[in-house]
Amino acid sequence: MAQQQTNPDEVVIGQEIGGARVATLNRPRQLNGISDRVVYLLAQFLEKWEKDENAKLVIFKGAGRAFSAGGDLKMFYEGKSDDSCLEVVYRMYWLCYHIHTYKRTTVALVNGLVMGGGAAMVAPLKFAAVTEKTVFATPEASVGLHTDCSFSYIHSRLPGYLGEYLALTGARLNAKEMIAAGLATHFVPSEESEGSIDGNQWIAPVLKGIRRSSPTALKMTLRSIREGRKQSLAECLKKEFRLTMNTLRSVVTDDVYEGIRALSIDKDNAPKWSPATLEKVKIEDIDRLFEPFSSEKELQVPSDDSNR
Repeated sequence: MAQQQTNPDEVVIGQEIGGARVATLNRPRQLNGISDRVVYLLAQFLEKWEKDENAKLVIFKGAGRAFSAGGDLKMFYEGKSDDSCLEVVYRMYWLCYHIHTYKRTTVALVNGLVMGGGAAMVAPLKFAAVTEKTVFATPEASVGLHTDCSFSYIHSRLPGYLGEYLALTGARLNAKEMIAAGLATHFVPSEESEGSIDGNQWIAPVLKGIRRSSPTALKMTLRSIREGRKQSLAECLKKEFRLTMNTLRSVVTDDVYEGIRALSIDKDNAPKWSPATLEKVKIEDIDRLFEPFSSEKELQVPSDDSNR
């Protein structure tokens, strides 16, 4: 018998079904943005279930349109460059660390969009089942941010330079491409036949997508992914925390707020980046984004999971 842990209107619903524990992102008519409330509830469930000896399997699934991007972008926009978002970001990165190092078997059931922070609930899991409706992308550079939520760790470990490509272009992968790249494990086909795919013109929309993105975010993202190849999960999360907070604090540019304005506020999809071209982005400004914080302000995660 399923036991519901939260009310049916809550953004995350937890259920206990035999030895399985199920966390459902519960916004069937909207994108399941990874908001502060979602992060808080997921963290509570995961901590409880990890200590439950009867829990053998933890399942993530999304009602409606699956694990989607953006979180509460409007909240970041309204908070601007103050520290009101620090706790939100800190909790999200701790949740990412918890998911990567979780001590129960984890499974994601994905039947829609897998983007941005939502993808951090899919890619690290031991099992991820996807369908022909699944679409994956990490498009953070297009709103002036960087590829975060542990993806400098994940992308830097994909075959060849695929991770850099996905991070810089925001290119989308379908379910079978996710499996080929190692971002999912199982494909569940539907009964409609697959349509033919014309692959001859793929480069034009890719280049168009890069040109739409923030030049500062592109350079920040590329460096983050490349550094991630030589960094541990903890080092990647600490670095990403610095990048996110420095971006939200407008240390170098207001691009993230301009990107949010263009995507979610005015919805004109015409951001005006500053600086406007890759050539005008200064190396020293990118260096400032990566500078470590004082020790008490760093993200505090263990260097390994033995003392988590």
